[in-house]
Amino acid sequence: MATISPYPLRAFLILCVCVSACTSSKTSGPPAAKQPMNVILFYADDLGWMDLGIQGSPYYETPHLDQLAAEGVRFTQAYANAANCAPSRACLMTGMYTPRHGIYTVSNSDRGKSINRQLIPTKNTTVLDSALLTMPQYFQQNGYQTCMAGKWHLSNDPLPYGFHTNFGGNHRGAPKSYFSPYKNPALSDGPEGEHLPDRLSTEVSQWIESKKDSPFFVYFPFYSVHTPIQAREDLTTKYQAKQAGIYHNKPEYAAMIEAMDAAVGKILAQLKELGLEDQTIILFTADNGAQDQQTLSRPLRGAKGMYYEGGIRVPFLIKWPGLTQAGTTNETPIIGSDLFPTFVDMLGGEPAAHPVDGQSILPLLSGKKMSERALYWHFPAYLQMYKKSRAFEDSHDKPFFRTAPVSVIREGDWKLLEFFEEGDLELYNLADDLGEQNNLINTHPEKAKELHQNLLDWRAETHAPVPTERNPEYQEQ
Repeated sequence: MATISPYPLRAFLILCVCVSACTSSKTSGPPAAKQPMNVILFYADDLGWMDLGIQGSPYYETPHLDQLAAEGVRFTQAYANAANCAPSRACLMTGMYTPRHGIYTVSNSDRGKSINRQLIPTKNTTVLDSALLTMPQYFQQNGYQTCMAGKWHLSNDPLPYGFHTNFGGNHRGAPKSYFSPYKNPALSDGPEGEHLPDRLSTEVSQWIESKKDSPFFVYFPFYSVHTPIQAREDLTTKYQAKQAGIYHNKPEYAAMIEAMDAAVGKILAQLKELGLEDQTIILFTADNGAQDQQTLSRPLRGAKGMYYEGGIRVPFLIKWPGLTQAGTTNETPIIGSDLFPTFVDMLGGEPAAHPVDGQSILPLLSGKKMSERALYWHFPAYLQMYKKSRAFEDSHDKPFFRTAPVSVIREGDWKLLEFFEEGDLELYNLADDLGEQNNLINTHPEKAKELHQNLLDWRAETHAPVPTERNPEYQEQ
């Protein structure tokens, strides 16, 4: 566990700041240092692990994100901190695991019918504690201009959490409309028919131009591709005419992905036009797996709301000029809460009283290795099953829930899930069984015991609540 000072000294980049190489023969004195690197973090909503061209999809077209991967590093075993929206975002913003901030799910924790829930779930927190230091606040304290555009989902107003400017962010988890009029109090309406990803990318591009002479941090958490699925007609027509596979056959969803990719492309083009391409770190990842009504991330098991790989493994691309090697991949497991300590490492943070569970991935970005560590997930709540679920058979808790209360550890290639209703344990070796089809709990009892003890120790360290009270309204089916 790392710690972050809430009041760090202003520092320059320890890896990416360089001094001017050119001085006039008629002048003398110390060379001037460049300003710190800019950072743009794109964060997709409900995007599946296979939903980019670079990730292997033959159906979805994402040329700008594919190019970003070609110019940077693609992590093949990257994870979100939760299988649904709000908890992942809280972990991203704070660098903490869910038990430390108490945001475990979206809205109430007792979703689904009470008669089907064996346990009384842990009460959920819906607003991020404003006393916690957040990633944008840390950037502000280091002299950055900060902006967010899109889905905030952690309070009514993102500005008190470290943003100078907000385009469209509020407590809602989905837009009322992807087309103007948006009916969004944090975003004025545009011309009728304007599409939300294009509008947000325009706002961000203009904001970047106005801040080009200062270091800036942009957090662009797309509403895309969360429901409602409302796509541009031209792109929908394109995918209706394109041959699709059994799991990727929703042309409107494909059109939403391409529109998101185009929004990324617009901002990348603006950086190039302003001469900021080599001074800006670009990251792209997602908050959880795909909604199974739209697509499946085969060969991964599960989807949004499940703690199998399809619900938590996500795309992760990063281009860090002067640090990352173009066109490379990295198989080291990483998680969303790693980003905050990575930026602290970049800016030279001081250890202090703020606990952070993630670890800096700067060594990985420079081609080095990190010592092996475990990753954890904790979800003491219920998520009801979607109607017409495509991943119905993937759930441990069918027919009623995508997941019941569960806790998870991944260590090395091994992954253990503990389901609290019946105390079921599932053990998988992801190197041999990426689809989590073969539960090895009986054939590898010592490994299961080791991982379970590590999981118990972690829960004790983080004070993770485990539901134990039986629900008096439960009716066994």
